[in-house]
This record gives sequence, structure tokens and C-alpha cells, in this order.
Amino acid sequence: MPDAVVAVTGLETTFHTRIGPVRAVDGVSYEIGRGETLGVVGESGCGKSVTAFSLMRLIEPPGEITGGSIRLGGEELLTLPEARMRELRGRRMAMIFQEPMTALNPVLTIGYQMNEQIMRHLAVPRRESRERAIEMLALVGIPAPGERFESYPHQLSGGMRQRAMIAMALSCEPEFLIADEPTTALDVTIQGQILELIQDLQERLHMTVQFITHDLGVISEISDRVLVMYAGRSCETAPTADLMSSPRHPYTAALIESIPRFGQRVARLPAIEGTVPSLFELPRGCAFQNRCPNVGEKCRRTRPELAPIPGRPEHAVACFHPVVR
Repeated sequence: MPDAVVAVTGLETTFHTRIGPVRAVDGVSYEIGRGETLGVVGESGCGKSVTAFSLMRLIEPPGEITGGSIRLGGEELLTLPEARMRELRGRRMAMIFQEPMTALNPVLTIGYQMNEQIMRHLAVPRRESRERAIEMLALVGIPAPGERFESYPHQLSGGMRQRAMIAMALSCEPEFLIADEPTTALDVTIQGQILELIQDLQERLHMTVQFITHDLGVISEISDRVLVMYAGRSCETAPTADLMSSPRHPYTAALIESIPRFGQRVARLPAIEGTVPSLFELPRGCAFQNRCPNVGEKCRRTRPELAPIPGRPEHAVACFHPVVR
């Protein structure tokens, strides 16, 4: 992709445990173009959030990025000194965390935390920083932003804390935003407002977005392309409309089949039989083999690699027996 803002190649992130090393992200590759939204989807534990933390270089021991490349605007992040990474975080790249109560400092006001970031990255005086922070709080739809600037995180509702987190992430107008399940803990009404807010701000600020969720319904609304992960690996990637209408990996197809549909009356929604294998005991070959209806002998012996579907270069699947529709 010639205009890629983010390019991830062969990313590997390993956690060193008493039992042995566990590869939570295993050879993941993708690119995101300027102004594009990539949705990353999969069950809990598939490596979505670890991938995001790896991009931000926030993996701490016993975790370690053990291979691959991460480029932001052509700059290789994995070889940068930590001082340079601190300059990039918040300025050129930012992240909205899944649970704002654990990401925000509970003993500091929202305004203090925003000021600290704005003054550090934009080198503006405190008064100008305060004005910019209040402007951002207003932009994300927080009422009485001047008052909320002085509030502590526990004094805000869940929806307002999430909006404050978004305001903080966007306060220095980063070119790349990672949103890690930002609507998971919110009710449906607030969830819709947050999704609409992120899309609106993306258009205004011309951002590139990586949106992480386990909800394919959300992905279909907000993303241009989708990356499906399973057991730390990429199993399918495609433009959103293509993936939703013609999934090729059996796992993707099963996820889509399990989405409830408006007006549909069924006794029981389809479910994927079995469980995700432990990362300590991944089977040889395809990680999905113990749950796959199309499994063959080659699947048990050899790991399938992500490869484009003939005639559809933007749609790639890691499967020896893809779904045909």
C-alpha cells in the first residue's frame, strides 16, 4: 500500500512464563492507509490488545516484542530509543484504552492530566494548554467542559470518562489512533454516540484508525477493512463489505453466523463448538483445526499462511479449505 501510514510486518510478541515462552502475537502483518479505519476482530485472548500495546511499545516484562517490524510513516518504531517513543506517543500516535478508570490517574484531575500531555508535546504555555483542553472536552460532547476540566475521574459517569479519554488521546491531533474496545463497558445508547464521535473526529482530523473489538456488528459500521485474528495469528483480512458478504475462513464465517439479526426468530443462535486452544499447547498446523468443520489432514500437519484469494488481491485468507459461497 503506497500511502500506508502504518505498516506491520511479521510482528511477534512473546511472554516468558514459568511454564515456558508463550507467543501471544505470532507473525501478524497488515497495513493501514491514510484516513482509513482497520477493524481488528476476534474472541477474547486472540491477541488484539497485545498487538495494540506492541504498536505503542507498551509491552512490559515478562512480555517482549521478539520479532517483526512496525513502521509509522516510514519510521521504524522497534529500533527507536525510548525517549523518541515518548515523543511519538500522544503526539503522532495515541491510544484510547478499554477501561478509562484504569488508564486515567484517579488522584489527578482530568485537566491536569490533559495539560501534562499538551504542554509536553506542543510546548505551549499553561494558559493556552488549558484553553485547548477545554476545547477538546467540548468537541467530544462533554457538557460544561470548564467544570469537567477540574473534575476527578470518579466524578464522571462511564460515558463521560470515555469521552474524556478520547479528548485526551486527540488533544495533540495524532495522525494514528488506536481504539481498544472503547465501547465495551457502555450501554447501547452511549456506545452509538461514542462510535459516531470517533468517526466524526476522524473526518475532521484526517486520522488513521485501528479499531479493536470482538463485535462484528460494530466493525461493520465503523471500519473500511477488517483483520480477523485467532490464537495470536491473522486468519483473514478483506474490505469490510467483502468480508461480511463473502467470508472465506471458517472461523470468520462462524462469527458472522452468530450475529443476531433484527427480525430473525430462532430458538438458539449458532455457536462455534469447542474452545480456543491454550497458547501453551497450540496444535501443530492450523490453530482452528479442533473447531473447524472443514478440517483435513494437511490442516493438522501444516500451518496455513495468509495469502490473497485468486482474482481478489485485497481479500486474503489463511486456510487450506476456505468457505465457498
